[in-house]
Amino acid sequence: MQRIVVMGVSGSGKTSVGQALAARLGIAFTDADDLHPAANVEKMRAGHPLTDEDRWPWLDRVGRKLADAAPGVVACSALKRSYRDRIRAACGAPVRFVHLSGSRDQIAARMAARTDHYMPVSLLDSQFATLEPPGADEALILGIDAPVDTLVDRIANHLEGQTT
Repeated sequence: MQRIVVMGVSGSGKTSVGQALAARLGIAFTDADDLHPAANVEKMRAGHPLTDEDRWPWLDRVGRKLADAAPGVVACSALKRSYRDRIRAACGAPVRFVHLSGSRDQIAARMAARTDHYMPVSLLDSQFATLEPPGADEALILGIDAPVDTLVDRIANHLEGQTT
């Protein structure tokens, strides 16, 4: 049963790619932003980065969602290896990660253009400071310079080559 996390810093395209991937695979999609407690959202909206202590309960929710809604795709920043490990532990089953990677300038431009998100561009540096990019042994790593459909094709082709 497939459990996939599309990860990366805010503005990397996790939601767009995750929604398109879930549609392509015919499985459920969840945006982990919707699983944040209200206090986390307000903290970010006010321009304050989350701490590990803020994130632990949220990451547990993400892992449980993957367990309960499998097969499924979740868009989640999952910035540190310890966060990815926390998601895996809370899920209790294998989780595949896809890391959407881009430059700070590329992502800042995307964030500045969106109007419907609580995460301000001012927090982008804290996202990059927290990011522990996964190695090829932990995730499929894709640059965000390709169109969403191309990224989804690459992910689907990668998944077809793996066993569940």
